[in-house]
This record gives sequence, C-alpha cells and structure tokens, in this order.
Amino acid sequence: MQKKYAFDYELLDHAGLLSDSDQALLNAAIKATETAYAPYSNFKVGAAALLSTGQIVIGSNQESASFPVGICAERTLLNSVGSQYPEATILTMAISYDPLNKPSEAPISPCGMCRQSLLDYENRYHAPIKIVLAGQSGQVMVIPTASCLLPFGFDGSILK
Repeated sequence: MQKKYAFDYELLDHAGLLSDSDQALLNAAIKATETAYAPYSNFKVGAAALLSTGQIVIGSNQESASFPVGICAERTLLNSVGSQYPEATILTMAISYDPLNKPSEAPISPCGMCRQSLLDYENRYHAPIKIVLAGQSGQVMVIPTASCLLPFGFDGSILK
C-alpha cells in the first residue's frame, strides 16, 4: 500500500503581506539575530515566539568552540519559554537569519533537532505552533503547525 504525506503552507512574496502580529514577531526574530554568538559559522539565527499571554520571547543561536555544545535559536527559545513561562503556550514562532556579509533573502528552516523539539513542545502543551520562516528580506513561509516539519516524528507515545 502506497501512501502520501503532504501539507499546505503559505508562501508570501514579502513580510509586508503578513498580519501585523506576525510581521511584528518576524521583526523581533530579525532583531534577535543581533544577540546571536556565532564566531565560528558567522551564521546568526534569531527566533521569536508569541505566547498565549501576549508576551514575545526571543532566542538566538549560541556557538561554542566545542561544536556539539552550542545551541540553536529555536531550542534556546523553547528552553526559555519552558522554564520562565511554564503555563503559557506558544501561538506563533518566527525564525530568521543573518549570514554575515551574505544575502538573507530566502526562508530558513529549522534543523532536525529543533524540529523534534518543536514537536515535543506541541505535544507537551497539546497546542499547535504556527511557524513563520524568513530571511532578512524576500519571501516568507507560513506553516500552520510545527508538526508539519517532522513527518512521522517521534512523540514518545510508544514509551507509555
């Protein structure tokens, strides 16, 4: 039996076509790239989340000379929200990047570990997270739920 996995998403020509709320969130993610510590890759990533409380929380990638020790912007953000706002859910997360001295005009997508972490967060709170992906300019992707990014993701249900 052959089956197919697919999902719908929006591809916008530019950030000006986003809702005011999503545009503000994307601007916060772009601004968060300035807090990144990326002396090895020169690839700064920023993430911003709109919480159910109305607050916006940011995160950025933090590299280490011992490469496995660094952490991505998305997981920095999820850890901050989980520890500082444990009762809040994330409604929307925006992710952007600044590859120092190179163009940043196409949407960026989270790595595999971040996709798993996003899925874990959605499952923990039983609430979808809308994802807005963009560079500093150019096209913007809007994905309805983080679970779309990780088909057949491990959700821990087999452990119960």
